[in-house]
Parts: sequence; structure tokens; C-alpha cells
Amino acid sequence: MLNDFKQLLGEHGKDTKLNLSNLFANVDTSGLTPVQFYGTALSLAYSLEHKTLIEAVESEAKEHVEENVFAAAKLAATLMAMNNIYYRFVHLSSDKQFAKLPAGLRMNGMANPGVEKVDFELYSLAVSALNGCGLCIDSHVSVLVKSQMSATAIQAAIKLAAVLNAAKTAYVLEQA
Repeated sequence: MLNDFKQLLGEHGKDTKLNLSNLFANVDTSGLTPVQFYGTALSLAYSLEHKTLIEAVESEAKEHVEENVFAAAKLAATLMAMNNIYYRFVHLSSDKQFAKLPAGLRMNGMANPGVEKVDFELYSLAVSALNGCGLCIDSHVSVLVKSQMSATAIQAAIKLAAVLNAAKTAYVLEQA
């Protein structure tokens, strides 16, 4: 299904097609486990809210991961949709009184996301990068580094964010 999706990206999406092929064909050398790679890709696709892209990534992931990864990816996309807005505001506001206030936002799902916590942190990092929340990016990177995740693995998750975002853009432009 991902191959079908790539065909819909137009000539302007040529580099994006190549990057998608490279990322998905080289999971073994990415520094990520299949649960980390496909869970991250799913989290990003759900966050990008693009039906055709979601279907393509889900189709690829079904061959490699169990249903709990799909649920955890949806949880990461949903929680980061909330957290990235809130904490980006706290970070960017010149009025620092907001950083001293409790967030008061329910995030119970983070305590038991259905996958290893380090994997969920990776999903959350990639979505936070996609959403541009610097405070969240710093927090997730710190946890991942303390958990001994390699810089190469972290970079692979961010590459997924960049390329899937480009894929959505190329698709939208081709359909316009």
C-alpha cells in the first residue's frame, strides 16, 4: 500500500518517494526495533490526519507489529496534540508566570501506554517534533538519552517525521 501511495505524490514528490523507500526498506539499520519504527510512523501518520497516508502506513505496519502498537500510536498522537499546544504556549510566552502554574491536564495514558515506555517516548518525540514543541522535544530527548537510546535511532524517528510530513504535502499538492 505504501508503494501505491508513493505513486500519488507527483513529480515534485520524487525525493520524498525515494526517502520513503529508503526509510521503510532499511528498518533493520535504522537503530530502531520494528515496534519503535512502525509505532513512530503510525503516530506521525495519525498526527498528520491524512486518511490515505494513514491507510498506507497502517498497511505496512500490519505486517510487522501487533495491535497494541496501533493503540499506543493513537494515544501518542492524541496526547501530544494536547501537550504540544499547551507546552509550546508555556515555552513561547514571554510571561513566565504560566510555567509556574500546574498544567492540570489528564495524561494517565502515559503511565501505561501499552508498549515499552521508551518506545512511547520515541513516538511522543517524533510527534512533538512534527508539532514544533521545543519544550516537549527537550523532555523526550532527555528521557530517551537516559534510557540509552542512540542518537542514530532518535534521528531516524525525526527523519520519519520529516519525510511523512513531506509525503502528505506532496500528496495534497498533486491533488490540488
